[in-house]
Amino acid sequence: MPESPPPAAPVTETVPADGGPDARLRSVLGALGAPEALAAPLAGALGPGAAEELRDDPWRLLALPQVTREQADYCARRALGADASPDDPRRGRALAARLLRHASREGHTAMEAKRLEEALRSMGVRSPSPALDAAVDGGDAVVFEVLPEGDDDIVGEGGEAAEMPDPDLFYAPPRLGRAEEQLGEALARLTAGGEPVMDSATAAESVQATDERLGLGIAPETTAALVSVALRTVCVLPHTEAGREAVGHVLECVAAMAAESEVGVAVTVPTAQGAAALNAAVPAAAARPLGQLLRDHSPAEPVPAGFVVVAEAMALGAELAAELARACADGTHIVLLADPANAPSAAPGQVVADIVASRTATVAPLPDSPAPGPLAQAAALVSGGELAEVEAPGKEVVTVPAASADEAAHRAVQLLTDSIPRAIGTAADATQIITSARGGEAGADALNTACKERLNPGPGALGGFDPGDRVLLTGRGPGYVPGDTGRLTGAADGGVEVELAGGAVVTVADPAHLRAGWAMTIAAAHGSRWEAVIAVFGPEARSSRPQVHTAITRAERHLSVVQAAGPALHEAVRDVPAIHRQTRLVSVLREA
Repeated sequence: MPESPPPAAPVTETVPADGGPDARLRSVLGALGAPEALAAPLAGALGPGAAEELRDDPWRLLALPQVTREQADYCARRALGADASPDDPRRGRALAARLLRHASREGHTAMEAKRLEEALRSMGVRSPSPALDAAVDGGDAVVFEVLPEGDDDIVGEGGEAAEMPDPDLFYAPPRLGRAEEQLGEALARLTAGGEPVMDSATAAESVQATDERLGLGIAPETTAALVSVALRTVCVLPHTEAGREAVGHVLECVAAMAAESEVGVAVTVPTAQGAAALNAAVPAAAARPLGQLLRDHSPAEPVPAGFVVVAEAMALGAELAAELARACADGTHIVLLADPANAPSAAPGQVVADIVASRTATVAPLPDSPAPGPLAQAAALVSGGELAEVEAPGKEVVTVPAASADEAAHRAVQLLTDSIPRAIGTAADATQIITSARGGEAGADALNTACKERLNPGPGALGGFDPGDRVLLTGRGPGYVPGDTGRLTGAADGGVEVELAGGAVVTVADPAHLRAGWAMTIAAAHGSRWEAVIAVFGPEARSSRPQVHTAITRAERHLSVVQAAGPALHEAVRDVPAIHRQTRLVSVLREA
């Protein structure tokens, strides 16, 4: 498609009389001077009325990420001639929607009006207000008023009531705006209707009994946290990688308290692989993957448990968190186990951080183990801003230097297929490659191609995949959520069958939900753990302290760090301590 051709006269498309919706859409695209190959993705983005929408508004092309602003403007000039204006509200609506979609891909759930207006002006929209109104009226955005944080004193000088500050305006994609509202409402409902499961003395006695029965050596800080869990309806239990022993103690004791109180417990992890790893480490957890829990429960059929415990809760995005909270019955106690040094979720939002910042939940930190192993020591160094070697007599942590992206990719495949199985005793099936990016010679896509050639070559008869391929699920479907991993077992009615980590089998009908899974990005790996992890940082890596921490804490037994980023990786760990996201959840929770 041309980028910036001269303006043309308006064009009237010829629509076939009996060609059906696809033919009509291709005809409209042709009249606009756009490739007919865009018909299928545009129909997916706009729905069955795509042809009519595009005929009335050529800037609807911007619903596709591959179409540039200049290309959409060219098509608008073809359709509208001299009436095509940079200030056309239809153009502004499309650009505002694109900006919000881009922000959501970066993890934000909302954009401040001032930032959104500034961005629109930079795109030639001289009057952003009509553009934003059009986005709201067209269903591409919702707008919220948020009172700025600051002085809570409502009394002014002389004892008179102080003037309320003007609210800030925020715009959000409708689904994300609804999710944060629903999450706030659900947590407020649980808090308002919640009662202690046990009094503090009984809870402490239950913990002591469990400690004596299992010989756990539970620390006083863990006991205090468990008393809070029994008393309060929403609890966040922060922990470090060195605090994973305390996480196990919490799971054992909550199961005991639930049994004694006859209220039941449900433990969930955002991914199937995460649940399988947790069950291997703490069999009493009986954890279920979040996708399967939400398949079976909803507000109409809530989770039958007095305690709902979420491990790896930093991986929980706003939409899934809202769905889970809404599926909890009145009186349920929600417990979030989270390592705050990890990155926020791959999906939009920063649920745990916002709940803590809102001061609407009880926060009870768990203690570190007095003798952390090499993996926990490496994580502690990174969380403190240092990327350094640790003593690892059992080869728990190994750094593999690489001079280029090509060498990094070669080393990663060699580690997966030969070195780790031979030297560590962990099979390739239990080892995961995690990369800082999808693209590039050392990115996930290139590594997946190399891994398939070595581990499961085939013709790709099932939409580019073969039975036995390791796959990553990137969309939402019955029984699975983005981030779930498994092995493709064959064709099924309406799609392909995938056996998830842990043994559950799901049918994936949408081919777009499947991606090769021998290698995946840090974001995709969030919430999961494997026996061994190969963390690959190529020369093009753009990273941060939370991302590096997330990558290295995916390993249960062995970590190989393939380092081709040089000093830039050390600088990222030292100089980029946090990932900023714009969300509304703090204000929603406080208002609720």
